[in-house]
Amino acid sequence: MTTDGSALSFALARAMLSRFPLIDGHNDLPWEIRGQFGGDPAAASLTGRVATTHTDIPRLVEGGVGGQFWSVFVPARLAGGAAVTAVLEQVDLVHRLVRQYPSRFQLALTADDVERAFAAGRIASLLGAEGGHCIGGSLGVLRSLYALGVRYMTLTHNSSVGWASSATDDVVPGGLTGFGREVVAQMQRLGMLVDLSHVSPSTMHAALDAARAPVIFSHSSALALCDHPRNVPDDVLTRLAANGGVCMVTFVPYFVSQDCADWFYGLRAELARRGKDPMDMAAAAGLLPEWEREHPVPVATLAQVADHVEHVRAVAGIGHVGLGGDFDGTPAVTQGLHDVSCYPALFRELLRRGWSEADCKALAGGNILRALRAAESCADARART
Repeated sequence: MTTDGSALSFALARAMLSRFPLIDGHNDLPWEIRGQFGGDPAAASLTGRVATTHTDIPRLVEGGVGGQFWSVFVPARLAGGAAVTAVLEQVDLVHRLVRQYPSRFQLALTADDVERAFAAGRIASLLGAEGGHCIGGSLGVLRSLYALGVRYMTLTHNSSVGWASSATDDVVPGGLTGFGREVVAQMQRLGMLVDLSHVSPSTMHAALDAARAPVIFSHSSALALCDHPRNVPDDVLTRLAANGGVCMVTFVPYFVSQDCADWFYGLRAELARRGKDPMDMAAAAGLLPEWEREHPVPVATLAQVADHVEHVRAVAGIGHVGLGGDFDGTPAVTQGLHDVSCYPALFRELLRRGWSEADCKALAGGNILRALRAAESCADARART
């Protein structure tokens, strides 16, 4: 950041974010704490700058983050009881994270809790489960996760579950089975947001057909701007507006830039040509140095993220767009959005493009709070009947 007008506008954007909560839809720091620090939030020393993560407390404060959905992710290679055990361990990790840093984090179970935490100067900490495999096919486990504080569940991760199709593994006819529709109904009876990031278009439409409350995309961008299966088609964005849901635009380069997506799929095609599983991350890591020498890594930019935000706004409306950076969920970062301190830079760009403060408030957190409140109201109404 320079000391010219650009620095001033960054400061103005940061000051704006002090007036209302910025709520990010997806951050994988808990999995990084598990892998790098043995699952111990104290060992992560988040009160200082952590060189090996995108996230720590000083940078969250610099970024104006007022609320964070912490992902209680478990990999799709885990199934059944192993997945259930792992997700419970991750839920426990987030609870310990909040207790370890009580002056900065506050557990939030409702939209009102988020606003109370923000007013108290703390970062509202919500939980989101990533991948329906973590319930082990059990509605009882789903209800237990809600009781432990989980407020959204992504129906799949990169692999389909028996009852819902993944964007990268579309095998369930119609997108959802009867049990899948029962999962959606149970989530909405509880007041848990249905998250459609990672799912196939057929599952998106099937879930919207079944939904009686707003659904979300916790970390997805616009398919029209970057042809990657993790992104959201315009016909779904149109339906999202009618549903009252929110698409939280992500910063992952492969979902932001078509050049980056093409580079990534070239790498996967090379793995397949060599007889490797294209989804095998270890094999991809082994090939990466050679691939990068022959194919320089393209760059995704902050301006392109702003383009995705504006596209979602244009198709779905200002009431249906949010932000889900996916920090610590991907090794690659977008230029200008390299860690959680960078949100003001994105808002500076949007202000430069003519966005009003009211529009920025809706994007930052107003829309996801409205969707969460609507999910709570729907659950209350169904409980009364």
